[in-house]
Amino acid sequence: MSEPAAELTPPPSQPPAEGEEGATVSKKAAKKAEAKAKKEAEKAKRAAERDAAAAAAGTAGPAEDLAKDNYGKETPETVLSPDAVDISLKDIKEEHIGKTVVVRAWVQNSRAQGAKMAFLELREEGNWAIQGVLSASAEGKPVSRQMVKWVGTITLESYVIVEATVQKPLEPVKSCKVSNFELHITKVFVHAAAPNMLGMTLATANRAVTNFSDEDAPAVENLSITDPTGVPAATMLTHLDNIVMHKRAPVQQAIADVRAEVKDLFRSYLKSQGFKEFEPPCLIGAASEGGANVFRLPYFDKEAFLAQSPQFYKQFEIAGGRKRVFSIGPVFRAENSNTPRHMTEFTGLDMEMEIKKSYHEVLLMLEGVLLHIFRGIKERCAEEIELIRTVYPSEDFLLPESGKELRLTFAEGQKLLREEGPEEFRNVTDDEDMSTPQEKALGALIREKYKTDFYVLDKFPESARPFYAKEDPKDPKLTNAYDFFMRGQEILSGGQRINEPEELEARLRKKGVDPASPGIKEYVDVFRQAGVPAHGGGGIGLDRVVAWYLNLPSVHLVSFYPRTPKRLLP
Repeated sequence: MSEPAAELTPPPSQPPAEGEEGATVSKKAAKKAEAKAKKEAEKAKRAAERDAAAAAAGTAGPAEDLAKDNYGKETPETVLSPDAVDISLKDIKEEHIGKTVVVRAWVQNSRAQGAKMAFLELREEGNWAIQGVLSASAEGKPVSRQMVKWVGTITLESYVIVEATVQKPLEPVKSCKVSNFELHITKVFVHAAAPNMLGMTLATANRAVTNFSDEDAPAVENLSITDPTGVPAATMLTHLDNIVMHKRAPVQQAIADVRAEVKDLFRSYLKSQGFKEFEPPCLIGAASEGGANVFRLPYFDKEAFLAQSPQFYKQFEIAGGRKRVFSIGPVFRAENSNTPRHMTEFTGLDMEMEIKKSYHEVLLMLEGVLLHIFRGIKERCAEEIELIRTVYPSEDFLLPESGKELRLTFAEGQKLLREEGPEEFRNVTDDEDMSTPQEKALGALIREKYKTDFYVLDKFPESARPFYAKEDPKDPKLTNAYDFFMRGQEILSGGQRINEPEELEARLRKKGVDPASPGIKEYVDVFRQAGVPAHGGGGIGLDRVVAWYLNLPSVHLVSFYPRTPKRLLP
């Protein structure tokens, strides 16, 4: 009998004979599997290495930050490397490459580049700035990822202490004045933090002021005024309300540096000519220029005044035996003039000297000191002037050739206006003082005709001069007095003074001033105490000299803390 179940069971499979097609397919599959396994193993190895590196860089948590002592708020425990050298940015040279230095500066800008790298722009005085670089190392020391992240939180204009190695950048850093070096930072400590929101940014502070009014600008003028970079500008009120940022602006520091140089040039030139410096008082017993433009204040049981000029005291010095004197100090004028060329307090550069033959000796001395100043600041302050012109563009200040200085009489100036000036000045007379528009129109004419921005007007009318000005012996309608001009604006007033008491009293009466009035009587009596030689001088407005040389829109930019009829702060 047959067994059907046995027939349904398949025979066991047999391995294929060598050389058959099945053997080839099996070998290929085995090689493919082996390659795949190796690839997976390599990927796993690389992942493990990345995890290990990340852990070493401090990603395991704050407790593992190996650079924690290299950054943070400065404390008494803050430690810098003993071999690190304190240095100013302007002193960094090739010899410092590879050396460790310490820089103290403001954070001007910062940007992160991923989690491991950050860039800081550090600024000292003016526009001295350098790029600093932080790069987290795999070991997490001296710079860790946490340190890079923390540096990104430092507010702009914070004052920091940085330890770094000086290196050469791959290419010059165009955004920084120190462009050929950079700092590879290893330590950063915040000495003084800035607020999260500045009242005015440095970029805005370093833009041209939009409005010099002491009044709040109308709403329409409060709109942001921007240049192509998108940086908004601000009014002078905003600048003064944010005085720290105003003064940090490189353009303001450059203006201040030019101002300081003008004072130094004035002083050094006059000292070289035998002048002696003295210090006049600011508190006086009578108005030195007469009139109502004087500040009055209670002084115990009497009234005192703020000096309108050191005029009386310059003359007292000459009467006291000095041949030549000068002073540099504050001058006060109670003029309710809200213009870009007026302030209620400014700095006067004053001089007085004995006259031997003619008051033109004084005129020439003043001309000499001003030409010395103009040529000096062009040479000494070339860098500052270039920076200022990037914010307040101006043409070069034109000076006459040596020996060809321009000196006109007041009448000649008026004649030039009548003949060649604008229509509204065709009828000006020789016995009235010039208005500001007249002065500017004459300045434009002279620049075109004589190629100079600096000139003198001599022989001013008697009606336009103070009581101590000496009248022209040949024509009592005129005085031996002059004004000096820059770009059509007056910066100096001076002339010969009266040195005889009788003549002085007569002139006082002519001006409607009582010779016996308090303060005036004492002034006149000085000339009775002893014989006083003929003398003359002049007073220069420091702020105007700087402003008009640079062709700035306002003298307020030159004053450290401008005082106007409506501004007593800061």
